[in-house]
Amino acid sequence: MHDSVLNTDAFDLRRFGQLFEISEKMQQLERKGKETFPSFRPLMGDVWAGLFKMKPELLTEVDPALEMNRQLMERVMSEKGFQEFREFTRLDDLASALGTVKYTEAVLEWIDEQAKQNQSFRQALQQVMSVEGDAMQQAAKALAKALEQNGQALAKSLSRAAKDAIQTKDNLKSLLGGIEAGSGDAELKKIPLRDQLALAEKLSAEPKLKEIAQWAGRLKLIARKKQRSKHRESIDRNGISMGNQVEKLLPSELAAFASPITKQDFLRRFAEGQTLQYDTKGKEQLGKGPIILCLDQSGSMSNQDTISKGFVLALMSIARKQRRDFALILFSNKALTPQIYRKGRITINDMVQLAAQFLDGGTNFERPLNNAATVIVQSKFNRADVIFLTDGESTVSDSFVENWNALKLKKDFRVLTLLLGTAKEYTVKQFSDRVVKAKNLLDHAAYQAFEI
Repeated sequence: MHDSVLNTDAFDLRRFGQLFEISEKMQQLERKGKETFPSFRPLMGDVWAGLFKMKPELLTEVDPALEMNRQLMERVMSEKGFQEFREFTRLDDLASALGTVKYTEAVLEWIDEQAKQNQSFRQALQQVMSVEGDAMQQAAKALAKALEQNGQALAKSLSRAAKDAIQTKDNLKSLLGGIEAGSGDAELKKIPLRDQLALAEKLSAEPKLKEIAQWAGRLKLIARKKQRSKHRESIDRNGISMGNQVEKLLPSELAAFASPITKQDFLRRFAEGQTLQYDTKGKEQLGKGPIILCLDQSGSMSNQDTISKGFVLALMSIARKQRRDFALILFSNKALTPQIYRKGRITINDMVQLAAQFLDGGTNFERPLNNAATVIVQSKFNRADVIFLTDGESTVSDSFVENWNALKLKKDFRVLTLLLGTAKEYTVKQFSDRVVKAKNLLDHAAYQAFEI
């Protein structure tokens, strides 16, 4: 990388070029930066190399045309939080790309601010851009002075940039991960880097999507606890069997292994598959129908829109864990065609579309339930779980209730209604197996839905 102030090589040049080509945000920054700063593209490459490489080092001698880049990189790399941030970005394509965007945004904003406040600095940059005489040397001197006088402002901006980059990746994992600990990293690895960057950049640009991601992360933690509790209850119901699965061994068998007196006997029985373990087989292992969420998007639900989308993603992660299809039916006075996510998996485009969608309007119960019935009939499995989430009131006809109950007997599905706010229970009781009242989606009562 001939236009670098760091110890970069051909691999670094090639890798940064690949990231630049797939990052719309980097390209936007480069177009903006080169209007006011003569060597902004090389500066972006150096910021990336400083974050990605194992041992980035400043060169002792650089091209005079890159003197301003050298000064900026020296300041960036000397900041207190830089090495800590590198623990997050080093040898990580996504993290280093996010860090590059955030850091170069901060540097560019600082340069623009210095140019507004300092006439001599602004004139020096303008002369460099028009390639006048020894303008580069003068601009380098002006930059050195600005860094000396106002470098602390840049340091604060870089600190915020690092936090933003880390938060963006955390939000990305919250959106994509399941309910298992560490699943966010695993799911990220399954997605092409181009798509990771595209979603990360949308997260940075769209506050609503960022808020949904934060709710999804919080609600998935709650869902994990609810599922664990349910799993323990399932173990209690299903009893004890013999085998040699370590994670299912009874405490008494673990104690036998720990005791010198009984260890040999334990090892013999373990090798023969004769040790006592919890039996988790049975009803919970049988194939189940889809998880179906009928989500009210009438006007009164607008203030709960982002948390309700986080709620959708948390339920979807349960479907993914249970290898069940997930159907989402948005409704108000109308009902949209069910969106089917096979085995609970959602694409990035679907996620962005979900975040942007809100129906508004009044409330009709029969239309989303009829759509749910269609999904249930088409599923090859019985025992679907329908979650009906609303804060409104409506009516259902006698003929609908009769057909609904007949289908319930045939397909053996269950209906849990989450009734938010002050809505009356009369109608929902007619088609529900259980009604849970909650003040809103922050009410712990609402989290009973995660026990499916």
